[in-house]
Amino acid sequence: MSDESTRAVPPSPVTLRVGEDGPAAQPELFHQIGGSETFDRLVRHFYEGVQSDPVLWPMYPHHDLEGAIHRLSSFLQQYWGGPTTYSLERGHPRLRARHSAFHVTPDARDRWLGHMRTALDALELAPLPDALLRDYLDRAAHSLVNSFDE
Repeated sequence: MSDESTRAVPPSPVTLRVGEDGPAAQPELFHQIGGSETFDRLVRHFYEGVQSDPVLWPMYPHHDLEGAIHRLSSFLQQYWGGPTTYSLERGHPRLRARHSAFHVTPDARDRWLGHMRTALDALELAPLPDALLRDYLDRAAHSLVNSFDE
């Protein structure tokens, strides 16, 4: 066996957005809003709010806040047409599976959305990219509710 045949093959990036005509229905949004820097600012601002939230903060890894910031920012960047870092590091997002260990109630969802909306407000994006991000985040948050027990 040659050395080449025994090397591990890196995982392929996962296409996180697929439209009727192929991958990344809005790939230009990543660049339109300022790329990685803008997503990093969004996620850091979001986590500033989460850290003061008595319902949400216990769900987050206090010991690995920088890791959580990196994962969410990387996911959003890839979803919106940026680098494929998220899937290269973590594989398919499996959002529902990754969040199933947490008690995601409608209250938790609404708090999460509130902090994310505040973070989006701080970016002061143009109306169309802002609306696209808000719509996606709203749908994603609603899809992760897994408990109606308060």
